[in-house]
Amino acid sequence: MKSPLALLGGPKAVVTPVADTFAWPIISPAAEEAALAVLRRGAMSGTDVSQEFEKEYAAWQGTRYALAHSSGTAAIEGALYGCGVRQGDEIIAPSLTYWASALPAFNLKATVVFGEVQPDTLCLDPADIEKRITPRTKVIVVVHYCGYPADMDPILAIARRHGIKVLEDVSHAHGGFYKGRKLGSIGDVAAMSLMSGKALAIGEGGMLATNDRDIYEHAIAWGHYERYGSAIENAWLKEFAGLPLGGHKYRMHQVSSAVGRVQLREYDARNREILQAMNAFWDLLEGVPGLKAHRPVKGSGSEMGGWYAAHGLYRPEDLGGLSITRFCEAVCAEGVSCHAGCNRPMHLHPLFNTCDVYGDGRPTRLASPDHDPRQPAGSLPVTEAMNSRVYSIPWFKYNRPAIIAEHAAAYRKVAENYKDLLAADPGNPSALGGWHFFTHR
Repeated sequence: MKSPLALLGGPKAVVTPVADTFAWPIISPAAEEAALAVLRRGAMSGTDVSQEFEKEYAAWQGTRYALAHSSGTAAIEGALYGCGVRQGDEIIAPSLTYWASALPAFNLKATVVFGEVQPDTLCLDPADIEKRITPRTKVIVVVHYCGYPADMDPILAIARRHGIKVLEDVSHAHGGFYKGRKLGSIGDVAAMSLMSGKALAIGEGGMLATNDRDIYEHAIAWGHYERYGSAIENAWLKEFAGLPLGGHKYRMHQVSSAVGRVQLREYDARNREILQAMNAFWDLLEGVPGLKAHRPVKGSGSEMGGWYAAHGLYRPEDLGGLSITRFCEAVCAEGVSCHAGCNRPMHLHPLFNTCDVYGDGRPTRLASPDHDPRQPAGSLPVTEAMNSRVYSIPWFKYNRPAIIAEHAAAYRKVAENYKDLLAADPGNPSALGGWHFFTHR
């Protein structure tokens, strides 16, 4: 009997025009007018609008302080400096993430030790962290990857036991919750990208959020020269006020700040609709062999935030060993944009193994000459396997049942007819995913 798969000549599962179902970001007339107001009064390079945005963001985030940055990458660097990361120090971060979660450590002449991820969450595995800690470890960077809340309780317990700070990278998970607590308000400090591809999209920019005055002031001193003045309370910082310690200018452009204030007011309603739509999609695929939802257990108090870069978990052993490449090819033929993999493991990139960025005569990864933290292929087996076990799913911005049902049907159709794909399965290529896999911060 002829296969119903579109790849093999059958009809497509997705036939309804999607219109603006996936269009992003959404810019309302109010956001446009806010941007124009800044332009009309020539206030692009000021800080008054940004400081209002910071107050509103801190209130929404549930922290005492927020500091607007030019990018999420800059916010992470400021957070690391605020946490005391200096020359020769180490941070622990997942290798399975966008490079900006970890690479700013190089700017501080520090280095990265990569930890394993959990295969069902794609976030740092608490059981793997403790063995990565050395006397040089200053910060654990926790990434709520693809919107999934990392397991914060055991991570915080480990950090407190060793006197280490915890930095939450919330770039993928704005407004998410871990056991009822908002992501970004749980660790010592949080940083998040707000660029136009993210769930909370303001144009270009990032935010640092914390309850720790000292972290906040050090981040100001590092890259916000116009804010580094008499209001600083830290005695050591006071002596050097007026010029940025890092020689950086990391303030947010005020057009982004103005748009951000409107986007923040509108975000919770948009996020609720995204969550309804994405959960509806996964509910339709519940129990389909080979496919597993990347979302917290219902009723746990944990909730995806924004569902940025939405992915699903693939179980080839349940589909006769069908390669994820072949699976995604068949889903694409059904009318869905579906790609295999996610971010490539950073610990395998030459930058973290052989590159001498600053001309020190040794790889920059070797922040301390008596210690080699490099991790060769095979050292993080779970992380290294994940690109063959995850695939992209549609990121619905509106809860439109008919469109959601058709897209879910495409994945179900391929999984249920996997046997028809096995004979011509070429297998996976040697490398899947990419270094810049998601939209830039």
